Amino acid sequence: MSTTTAHAPVHGRRLLTGCFAALGVVMAVWGARMPAVQQAADLSTAGLALVLLAAAVGMVIGLHVGGRLAAPAREPLLLTSGAVGLAAALAVIGVCRTPLTLALGAFVFGIAHGVLDVALNAAAVRCQDRLGRFIMSSLHAAYSLGALGGAGLAALSAHTSHTWLFAVTGLAVASAAVAMAPVARTLGMLEPTTPATSRRSPDPKDSPGLPRARLWLLGALAAACLLGEGAAADWAAVHLHSLDASTAVSASAFALYSASMVAGRLAGDRLIAHFGAPMVVRIGAVFAAAGLTAGLALATVPAALAGWAALGLGLSVTIPSLITAAGRGGPGAVATVSVTGYAGLLVGPALIGALATLTALPHALLLPALLAAAVAALSRKALENPAP
Repeated sequence: MSTTTAHAPVHGRRLLTGCFAALGVVMAVWGARMPAVQQAADLSTAGLALVLLAAAVGMVIGLHVGGRLAAPAREPLLLTSGAVGLAAALAVIGVCRTPLTLALGAFVFGIAHGVLDVALNAAAVRCQDRLGRFIMSSLHAAYSLGALGGAGLAALSAHTSHTWLFAVTGLAVASAAVAMAPVARTLGMLEPTTPATSRRSPDPKDSPGLPRARLWLLGALAAACLLGEGAAADWAAVHLHSLDASTAVSASAFALYSASMVAGRLAGDRLIAHFGAPMVVRIGAVFAAAGLTAGLALATVPAALAGWAALGLGLSVTIPSLITAAGRGGPGAVATVSVTGYAGLLVGPALIGALATLTALPHALLLPALLAAAVAALSRKALENPAP
């Protein structure tokens, strides 16, 4: 074995950490400056919804394309082209001033995001197997840290044009992707092997194709988890405001949720290696369900903040564990679970809003808690080794 091949998993992990972090930065910058994008193109609320729909449709297409194209030999190209495409689309969106051009830019942005998402997670599963230890949780923590950094960058540049912010961010990400292209080629050396993590992971006998029922169960659990993330992003501040919290305290609810998720993911790999993914996910989901339920029931600002923090911490390792399980079935399985999961992220906030109009917001926000309880009940069946 050559020295380059021997060090390929280590180089691959460093590259993937940077890629996950960069993706987090781009997505946070895009989301945080959305009001400026809307104002520049003179979009109504309905017009902005159509732009976001175009991005979502593009992402679904990108996930499917990435799932079909991703293979060890092609992943370096998909990573580089996906990152460059995402960065270029962000820069183009910054100069769009009409609804049509903005929708087209968002559509391309979504495609690039989907391709990059599948390539990153598929490569991460193989890198994890070759290293012989769990790294998926820490890689997703890098995404969360990148998102926090991107949100901070957007806040610091709030008084400057979003065009310049999108251009500078896009140029930096694209330049880094091109510069790291030679390193990305080391990922092509990570040929699939019998997972060293199989003691705690789904049986490799399920690869290259997971049973359909198990695949859809993984997707359903991902949707349940990401619905909670969408609820935190869109409704946590509203919930705090309904309890007469100040604007600053209300805004801190999602930041606290995100920070708790980062903390959980940073510790997640060690916990999974010691206790196994089924147990860690199950206990975390119970904690998330109980914490959010208590925060809603007590109806005080400190309890509500603690409840959202509990949701973030408790669900922090769920998505990395589900992606690891799906990865045994290859990139196509990763794409299927990702598409299903993102459906929860997209539909969840609107569903909670509809429930809130029929009942009350605290009652509607019990939905993420109930789904976290469902994750706790079903995670063992989804993640544990199948019976021989």
